[in-house]
Amino acid sequence: MLSVSRKPAEAEGPQRIGALAKLPVFLDLQGKRAVVVGDTPGAAWKAELMTAAGADVVCIAHGWQAEDLAGAVLAVIDAADAEEAAAFHAAAKAAGAICSAIDKPDHCDVQFGAIVNRSPVVIGISTDGAAPILAQAIRRRIETLLPATLGAWAAAAKRIRKSVAERLPAGGLRRTFWERFSERAFIEPTVPADIEIAPAKAAGGHVTLVGAGPGDAELLTLKAMRALQSADVILFDDLVSDEVLELARREAKRMMVGKRGGRASCKQEDINALMIKLARQGKRVVRLKAGDPMVFGRAGEEIAALDAAGIPVAVIPGITAALAAASSLGVSLTHRDAAHSVRFVTGHSRQGELPSDLDWRGLADAETSLMVYMGGRTGGAFAARLIGEGLSPATPVAVVSAVSRREETRWTGTLSELGDALMMTGVEQPVLVGIGQVFAAARVAAVSLEQVA
Repeated sequence: MLSVSRKPAEAEGPQRIGALAKLPVFLDLQGKRAVVVGDTPGAAWKAELMTAAGADVVCIAHGWQAEDLAGAVLAVIDAADAEEAAAFHAAAKAAGAICSAIDKPDHCDVQFGAIVNRSPVVIGISTDGAAPILAQAIRRRIETLLPATLGAWAAAAKRIRKSVAERLPAGGLRRTFWERFSERAFIEPTVPADIEIAPAKAAGGHVTLVGAGPGDAELLTLKAMRALQSADVILFDDLVSDEVLELARREAKRMMVGKRGGRASCKQEDINALMIKLARQGKRVVRLKAGDPMVFGRAGEEIAALDAAGIPVAVIPGITAALAAASSLGVSLTHRDAAHSVRFVTGHSRQGELPSDLDWRGLADAETSLMVYMGGRTGGAFAARLIGEGLSPATPVAVVSAVSRREETRWTGTLSELGDALMMTGVEQPVLVGIGQVFAAARVAAVSLEQVA
């Protein structure tokens, strides 16, 4: 098969700021008067929030008067109807107060959103009133990413901020100090009693091989997320999804270094040289690979090249396609009644043909679950070889294309039908083939996590 080479290319970065439905701002209520009208749970919750922010909150169950709003900075009402909300809004405006009418956006100067509280770090989430439950779901996901001690680190930053400004000149030295401080906030469980304020020693570059998983950004590990958020440069493969790349640090340079069978690909030696060059410039380089770097990801070659060049390298594993496909199909690859082992194999050689050096007799074991990567173009020949080695043509088979992505498709059948099935379904998307008795129970219809939550 003809192999076409291409050079690593810088990807266009995301737009820095798009249109905003609402401008997020943070209001200082410490020691200031706030009024809440209503005897509902919603009104009580708003009163609790404002009290937590240090406001002097006056609660009125019902029967409010315009004079009740005098001197208030913020006025909130859970109105019985739009007419009462409109009257309250007009009275608040006359009193010089900011108004919020719960669930009545037409009569609001501001709206409350979902909150992630790591005070003094506070994150507000708004859907412009369109989907409060969605805002809560977003909040829960952010909560999982932020250490519980983040607030203590932020408080420490506030405490030493003046000293840092006095001891470190504005510019690179000061920025580097705060970057290192921020990285520690996500790594160290406790804040040291004494934080040294001194110019940071020059840090050498390093490379982190990160598993991007099969495509669904929610399948990333927390470590992978943090690596993406701290990278200076991201070298990513063709199969890495846009959703995963969107989670990366906005300032990071992104470079496509795709390698894909039958398509224009970057040479491995060019990728190795680029990683070494960037790391020697002091860059934090993330080599972002689809699936898991250590499973058919050429991680061994890259680690060897980096070690030889004296570049520090770390690996963050990802969910490999075989495991994602098994989950999607509802299949246990090691079901004790059907399989005593699992084998991951490649479906094509370096030349793009069926590998000739595999243990074909061993692969034809009826009690093994066989997961074939990159076998879309050789699936028919693969099946014929297994049948020739004695595996039954009736052996169950499952094919999953674009696993975990919106365009995921599935097919189930038998080993004898595999070649025709691949010709029918196509191989434009990455294809994974599962062969073995466990796939007799594979489900074809998709079941989302939301359905089973």
